[in-house]
Amino acid sequence: MKEHLQQPIFKKLSILAEETKTEIYVIGGFVRDLFLKRPSKDIDILVIGNGIKFAEAAGKLLHTKVSVFKNFGTAMLRYDDLDIEFVGARKESYRAESRKPIVENGSLEDDQKRRDFSINAMALGLNIDNFGNLLDPFGGIQDLEDKLIRTPLNPIETFSDDPLRMLRAIRFATQLNFTIHQDALEAIKKNCNRIKIVSPERITDELNKIILAPKPSKGFIYLFDTGLLREIFPQMADLHGVDTIDGKGHKDNFYHTLQVLDNLSENSDDLWLRWAAILHDIAKPATKRFEPGHGWTFHGHEDRGARMVPKIFAQLKLPLNEKMKLVQKLVQLHLRPIVLAQDVVSDSAVRRLLFEAGEEIDNLMLLCNADVTTKNEYKIKKYRRNFDLVKQKLKDVEESDQLRNWQPPVSGEDIMKAFNLSAGKSVGIIKNQIREAILEGEIKNSREEAFEFMLCKGKELGLIPVEFKQD
Repeated sequence: MKEHLQQPIFKKLSILAEETKTEIYVIGGFVRDLFLKRPSKDIDILVIGNGIKFAEAAGKLLHTKVSVFKNFGTAMLRYDDLDIEFVGARKESYRAESRKPIVENGSLEDDQKRRDFSINAMALGLNIDNFGNLLDPFGGIQDLEDKLIRTPLNPIETFSDDPLRMLRAIRFATQLNFTIHQDALEAIKKNCNRIKIVSPERITDELNKIILAPKPSKGFIYLFDTGLLREIFPQMADLHGVDTIDGKGHKDNFYHTLQVLDNLSENSDDLWLRWAAILHDIAKPATKRFEPGHGWTFHGHEDRGARMVPKIFAQLKLPLNEKMKLVQKLVQLHLRPIVLAQDVVSDSAVRRLLFEAGEEIDNLMLLCNADVTTKNEYKIKKYRRNFDLVKQKLKDVEESDQLRNWQPPVSGEDIMKAFNLSAGKSVGIIKNQIREAILEGEIKNSREEAFEFMLCKGKELGLIPVEFKQD
């Protein structure tokens, strides 16, 4: 296995280990990724003994700064473009109310036993006498070949001890397109309520990694089937299911949302755009109504959904900043391009969409394209054709009217100065009239036409421009 350890850092650490009579291994994710042929810049060095002391010696050898974390018994350094973490071998025990382990010094065997999954418990020797030798006591190589996520020890104990591992199992299965072993799946179902002892920040960190996977729906199906989704994100779990009245049912909004998310993920790796896909129909359960003779409706779900976004972001400890506002805007507007695509597209409707979406118009179009999940080939072609017309119309109107991130060509200050007014109702009325005139195409988006329009509307309100006032 020596061919896997060609980077110079391993030889340097091997020589240092020989000089200091220290037993060391490279372990965990770096080893896993070597066999998966995935690039990795994070290296975990397991030291049998004092990990911090060996890290400090390595820092001197490599002439680089060492960051020590005594509370965790770890130390880190950066060498070339690699992040290298050193930790002493340890064994762990847990208390029921906490996922923080009681840590003791341990052997290589102890350390491999405490690892979350067999594919993360593999180690490669770094000492001269075992350099490159694989130590794989739990069959990690076979599990990589079988594309299987499995725990080294009893999965019920593994997940009960540290419930975050349940989310990590789903995250790895989603990222790698692996299957979770049936015993592990059953253990997650039995332990899913213990996720409550994990901080929301750690939960959301794993959730975001699932969302950023090539096909995130796989992870959400695991989350739902194990009961974890109900515990960590109940609003999304509520999307699941179909009601039927008078033989009429609606589509399952949970699986529709996952299809939209997957569709979008094929064209964008933007986390917040993917969150918009997840939340675009989040208010459908709250707005679902059955109308006799018509069927199921979800009137206003885009408005209600937009109002739900801040609460969900706060609940999940997601940022309550411009990222949240972006998601909120896309949820609010996600039906607009679809409505445009169904009707004759007027310039004024396109102007209003450009005005409201601003810089997010391209993301909004991506989301709406992803929202077409019908299996009817005729409908797909019709939607795509109409969407192309809307896109062209958006381009044409934007080129002529420049409404993306629109700023009024005549400001409130201009209006006050023109009529010698202080801030008040009249100023707001004229500003709104100018905006509406531009959006309706009555005047061009230019200062000259807007100024003339302002003078005309001011006179209708009985205002006299300053230059016409008598002494």
